[in-house]
Amino acid sequence: MAYLDKRLATGEAPLRREHQHWFVLAADARYAFIAWILAAAVWLLSGVLPEEIRSALGWIIVALVIGGLLYLGWQILRWQNEEFVVTSRRVLQTQGVINKQVVDSSLEKINDAILTESIFGRIFGFGDLEILTASESGISRLRMLRDADGFKRAMLDAKHELELELSGARPMPGPAIRTGPPAQPAPAPAAPAAEPAPKMSADEITRTLASLADLRDRGAISADEYEAKKADLLHRI
Repeated sequence: MAYLDKRLATGEAPLRREHQHWFVLAADARYAFIAWILAAAVWLLSGVLPEEIRSALGWIIVALVIGGLLYLGWQILRWQNEEFVVTSRRVLQTQGVINKQVVDSSLEKINDAILTESIFGRIFGFGDLEILTASESGISRLRMLRDADGFKRAMLDAKHELELELSGARPMPGPAIRTGPPAQPAPAPAAPAAEPAPKMSADEITRTLASLADLRDRGAISADEYEAKKADLLHRI
């Protein structure tokens, strides 16, 4: 992990890392197992052979055992140094024991991820994850990845967070808390004083009452409306 930390950008942080399943290690170390099987077969065969031949076969057995151990150790180092990492900016694949290689794909260029799990993969916890990006370069397929489903979720969550950061989306701040006394409502403006009704002469009032009585008789206004108008006119004398 120290090798990867030195190659992260400013502000970039690793979020999830995984290795391939140990089945991959067992498959890559098959020649070590074959060497040990051959060593066991030679040892059993040497029991029925002459002494001078057994001496030569002993060195062959030692070479097969030591060679198998060295080959297994090398494969373990390769398996440990090949890891897949989700950061806040990229998905990286690091590999190599002596000569290092780092392949990365930017999260913003990832369009989709296809997860494939066989029945054995669901039982033993591994799967293949195919990453579809907008460019031809970068990581394309993660084979026999441990907890591939969890790795996919971590990658999509990191992509979502990056998109929110790039778009500037942030939660709206809450309402400000007032610590002082509550503000008093502004006083309502005073209603303008009603203007007094203009005065009318006795002749004008008589003519108006006659017109109102004619409207009442023709049914244009009701008797109550007539009495109300009459009282109003009498107050203007």
